[in-house]
Amino acid sequence: MIDIYIDGASAGDPGPSGAGIFINYKNGKVENHSIPLGQMSNHEAEYEALITALDLCIERGIKMVSFRTDSKLIDDAIEKRYVKNKRFQPYLEKAIARIDQFELFFMKWVPSNQNKNADSLARQAIRKN
Repeated sequence: MIDIYIDGASAGDPGPSGAGIFINYKNGKVENHSIPLGQMSNHEAEYEALITALDLCIERGIKMVSFRTDSKLIDDAIEKRYVKNKRFQPYLEKAIARIDQFELFFMKWVPSNQNKNADSLARQAIRKN
């Protein structure tokens, strides 16, 4: 099982934003992705990080994944397949459509101090905007 750590960050609300994705293949190989996202809110950046990471896994033919996020919003939305704020409904629908393509998918909330790689990559992406 591959571990994927994701984070979205925004310098303002909205503001310049970025996605950080850290993929650990657990065989010594890792991937770092720092993706500028333009102007958006922090929550939108979190969703964009998730969707982009799912796309990366699908492109690579990865079928079993364990995602980690420090965003309770993302973790709750994926677990319940529901969002209170309808502004995020299109993001959730995109994510679910991708998640359903995996043989095995886990999402786990982790404290920020366990998500430092993805956080650092997201902050680097903000500076690339």
